[in-house]
Formats: sequence, C-alpha cells, structure tokens
Amino acid sequence: MRIFIAGAGGAIGRRLVPMLVDGGHHVVGTTRSPGGAGTVRDMGAEAVVVDALDKKAILDAVVEAEPEVVISQLTALGGPTDLRNFDRSFAATNELRQRGTDLLLAAAVEAGARRYLAQSYTGWSNPRHGGAVKTEADGLDPAPEPRTRESLAAIAHLERVVTDATDIEGLALRYGMIYGTGTAFGHGGEIVEAVAKRKMPIVGNGAGVWSFVHVDDAAAATVAALDRGAPGVYNIVDDEPAPVSEWLPALADAIGAKPPRRVPVWLVRPMLGSHGVSLMTQVRGASNARAKRDLEWAPQVPTWREGFRQGL
Repeated sequence: MRIFIAGAGGAIGRRLVPMLVDGGHHVVGTTRSPGGAGTVRDMGAEAVVVDALDKKAILDAVVEAEPEVVISQLTALGGPTDLRNFDRSFAATNELRQRGTDLLLAAAVEAGARRYLAQSYTGWSNPRHGGAVKTEADGLDPAPEPRTRESLAAIAHLERVVTDATDIEGLALRYGMIYGTGTAFGHGGEIVEAVAKRKMPIVGNGAGVWSFVHVDDAAAATVAALDRGAPGVYNIVDDEPAPVSEWLPALADAIGAKPPRRVPVWLVRPMLGSHGVSLMTQVRGASNARAKRDLEWAPQVPTWREGFRQGL
C-alpha cells in the first residue's frame, strides 16, 4: 500500500513509519527540515521537506506520492506548556489542526486517496460532567475553560471536516495522553522531570481522570485503521482511566522519586490557572471499546501501571 504521512518525524510518526515499512508498505513522510528528512529516510521511508501550510507545496507533494491512504500526525508541540495561557501555547498546533487539515485533506482527495487518518485528542476536551469515563458519543466539552476554547475549536474543526468528508473515508483518532520515548511522559520528558523534582503536586482532591496510551500502541492503532473501521471518531487509549491521585504517585514511584506533594486548589490556582486546576480535579477519561471492536485493536500495554514500571 502507498501511504503518505504528514508529520512523520513526530513522536508517533517515529514509531509508526517503521511499523508501516516493516509491513511492506511504501511510505512517503513529510518533515519541516532537511535534518528531519534524514531521520525519515533512516526509518526506511521516502522523505519530503514541505511546509504543511503551503497550499501548492502540500498539494504537489501528496499528488506526486499517489497514496492510497493519507495520515496526518501534524502538530507543533515541543517545550513547556503555559497552562495559564493554553491557547497561546497551542496556537501553531491549532493552525495545523484547522488550516493544515483543510489543505492536506483537499490534497488527499485530489490525489485520489481512499482513506484519511487524522491525529486528534481525548482528555481535557471531554465533557466534565457525569460519569468519569466518556465514549465518542459524548462529544466534546460544551463549556470549556475560557483559555482552551480556541484549542477545542481546532479539535472540533479537524474532527468535523475529516469525518464529514464525502470523497474520502475520514477517521479521527483521538489519542489519549501519550507516554513513552520522545514524549513529555518519557525518559527526560517535561512531565517526568517535573515529577522527579517534586514540582508536580496533587492538586485538591486529585479527582481529574486521565486516559493514557503508550506511543507504540498509538502507532499500532493507526496501522489497524488503515483498512478497518467506518468513518468516524475513535478513542485510542489504554484499558485503565485513572484519577491523578492514583497515577501521579505511581509515576513518582516508577522513576524512584519521592511521592508528590498535596496542595490546596487556592494555593496553586494563580500559577496553574483554571485549566491547570481542571486537569487535576475535573477532567474525564475515555473508553476504548469502539476502537477495540471496530478497529480490532487492543493495547499491548493494557495499563499505564505496567507501562510506567517497564518504560520509565
């Protein structure tokens, strides 16, 4: 199968490309720099240096590749996130999720691709009322924190245009909080370092529920979606959504750090902002039942408990 991957050098792309190449697929992967092109070639794929927001360049690259499937792993993540100014931190990624999606999807249709897979997200974007675990049918948070509204609108735009497409089969894969090599939850990553230095406390009751997925499982789910599943949205998460009060101490223990401190909401609200407090106390997890059933996929690392112990 001929496959075009936008964002092949990202955390998921670096795990996904070798899986596809090992599966006998011909892969063309994009990167933003000549140095990144070398990384893509080292993984066995054909590399294209292109700006995903350059309409003509991305159209030419996709059409020339003649793909059957186009996969978007486009983000501009990297460096610390300012939780008090969340939308500002995600501005570049939000543009990729909106304008970048429009351009790449149009190019995929022009090239005659039959399927389009897009990276989306599940976590803080879920509704924060009702049960602790949400399915795809629950939709997105109808009342997000003020400084996350632009980021949520970008996710909503991506999912809408991809799944509503009529000339191509569009699937939006909502990855949970990704951990493992090359991520904030990997060795040397931002979150792991903060936990090691006891700079990430449990805020309030720590009741915010997070869903994790190992980066290799996120990549494997994407491979499964090449030819499985109807157009729509799929949660790609492990089997155990868990509150911060459970997973954060377990993460500290896995890396040999002291247990996280506990602090009241009022003390950290000025530093974390309302979104940071919500991440710790209100967010909801996600169910992977649909992905298991329709994509015939299951995480090889079923729970973050096992993954943290083995990988961190």
